Amino acid sequence: MLITLFLQQQRKYHYWLAGLGIALLASMLLSLQLGAVGVGIEALWQPVSALEEQVFWQLRLPRTLLAVLVGASLALCGAVLQVLLHNPLAEPGLIGISSGASLAAVLTLSLSVSLGITLPYWSLSLAAFVGALVITLLLLSLSRRRLGSGALLLFGVAVGILANAVLTWLLYMADDASLRSFLFWMMGSLGHGQPLSFVWWLPAIVTLVWLMRQGRALDILALGDSQAQLLGLNVHKLQPRLVLAVCLLTAFSVAMAGPIGFVGLVVPHLLRLLVGGKQRFLLPASVLAGGLVLTLADVAARTLLSVGEMPIGAVTATLGAPVFIWLLVRRYAGA
Repeated sequence: MLITLFLQQQRKYHYWLAGLGIALLASMLLSLQLGAVGVGIEALWQPVSALEEQVFWQLRLPRTLLAVLVGASLALCGAVLQVLLHNPLAEPGLIGISSGASLAAVLTLSLSVSLGITLPYWSLSLAAFVGALVITLLLLSLSRRRLGSGALLLFGVAVGILANAVLTWLLYMADDASLRSFLFWMMGSLGHGQPLSFVWWLPAIVTLVWLMRQGRALDILALGDSQAQLLGLNVHKLQPRLVLAVCLLTAFSVAMAGPIGFVGLVVPHLLRLLVGGKQRFLLPASVLAGGLVLTLADVAARTLLSVGEMPIGAVTATLGAPVFIWLLVRRYAGA
C-alpha cells in the first residue's frame, strides 16, 4: 500500500514537471514569434533578410533565453531561501542583494553624469554585480560566524533600508535626464544584459545546476538545523555554500535585468501550495515555472503597448502583488 502511494506521488511529480516543461517551451516559442519585426522561428530553417536575421539572432533569441535564465534563477533562489531562512515568504530581495546591486548601479550612473562620462553598455551590469558581491561577502561572513538564519534576514532588511535611503537622496538630487535613467534601471528590463556575451551566463548556469541538485540536503535542512545535524548533515558547511550560490544567482539576475520582484516569492510558494514541499521536486519545478513566468511577463512587456515596451519589473509587480496579498491573507487570516 505504501509503495503504491509512493509511486502515485512520484508519478504526479513527473506529470507536473512535464507540464511545466511543455508550457515553458510554448512560452519560448511565443516569445520568439512575437515582436515589432515580423520574423519568428522560421528564421531557424529558411532564408530571411539581413535585418530579420539580425533581429532574431541578436535580439529576440538572446532576450528569450535571458528571460528563462533570470526567471529560473530568481525562482530557485526563492525556493532555497524559504528553506534556509525557515520563512515561506522569503525571496532574493529580502537578504539585501538586490538593494546592494541597485545602489551600486545608480551610484555609477550618478557619478558618470556628474563627471560627464559616457559609460559603455556593460558598465551598469558590472557595477550591479560588484554591489551584489559586496553584500554577498558580508552575508558569507555572517553565515560562517554561525549567527543563524535570523541574523541573515535582519541584515538583509537593514541593508535594504540603508540602500533605499541612499537611493532616495540620489533621486531627490538628480536632474530630469538622470532621474529617467535611475528609474529605468530600478524598474527592471531584460535590455540591460541582452547585448552581453553568453560568457557572462556560464557561471550562473553552473551555479543554477549545482543548486538545483541540493534537493535532498534541503529536505533534511527543512526539518531544522538540530534535526539536520542529527541526521548527519553538515549544516555549518552547507549553509555558506547555499548562501553563496543564492547570492551569485541573485547578483547575476540583477546585473542582467535590474531588480525584478515577486518571481522569487510567488513562484516557489505557489508550487508548494499546489504540489507539496518536497525540495527534490520543488527545485526543478521552480526553475521551469520561474522561466515560464518571466518569459510570459516579457512577452506582455513587449506587446501590450503599441509604442515602446513596459518595464518588466512593473509587469511582475503588478501581477505578483495581488498574489502576495492573497498568500498573506491565506496564511495569517485563515482564509
